[in-house]
Amino acid sequence: MAEPLPMLSLLETRVLGTLVEKQRTVPDTYPLSVNALLAGCNQKTSRNPVIEASESDVVQAIDVLKGLWLVNEISGSRVSRFEHRLEKILGIPTQASALLTVLMLRGPQTAGELRLNCERLYRFADISSVEAFLEELASREAGALVVELPRLPGSRENRWMHLLSGEPEIEAMLPAKSSQSANQEIEELKARVSALETELAEMRTRLTAIGA
Repeated sequence: MAEPLPMLSLLETRVLGTLVEKQRTVPDTYPLSVNALLAGCNQKTSRNPVIEASESDVVQAIDVLKGLWLVNEISGSRVSRFEHRLEKILGIPTQASALLTVLMLRGPQTAGELRLNCERLYRFADISSVEAFLEELASREAGALVVELPRLPGSRENRWMHLLSGEPEIEAMLPAKSSQSANQEIEELKARVSALETELAEMRTRLTAIGA
C-alpha cells in the first residue's frame, strides 16, 4: 500500500537513488556498504548536482531513510549493508522507480533524456511509454511523485522533476538570461520609439517649411 509522500533532502534522495541504481547496474555488490554508498553519492558521472558528502553525512541520511522505511539494514554481515524499499513503500512499479531514480540522481530532464538515461535501469520501448509512466507518477492518488515543469525559452520539450523534496520553485529554475532578454527587448523598443519620434519631428519641420 502506498504511503504519504516523504520530504527528503538532496543527500537523502541521492542515497536512495544510488541504492536503486546500484541494485540494477552492479547487483553482485548489492546491498551496499556505507563506503560503497558514499562513493556512489559522490561520483562525478551521472550526477547533477555533483556533491561531496562525508561518511557521517551519508550515515545520517541513511538513518532518516530507515525511519521512513525507505531503506533497510541487512544483518548477518561484519559490515553493515543497506537496501532500498522504494517500490514497496511508494507502491510503484519497476519502470516508474527507474524514472524516479534518474530524476533523483540527475535532476530535471525531458522524456527523451529520461529514456536515454534509464537504459541501464530499465529499457523503455519508446518515448510515449516514458510519458505514460510519468503521467502515472504525476497523477498518483497518494500524492504526485513528479511534476512537469514549464517549457524553457527555446526548448522543444518540457522537463520533468521529482517531488520527493517538495514542490519546485519555478521562478528560481528559470534561466537568468530570460530577464536580461526582457530588459534588452524593452531597451530596443525604447530606441525604436525614439527613432520614430525623431523621424516624425523632422517630417513636421519639412511640412512647416513647405507651407511657409
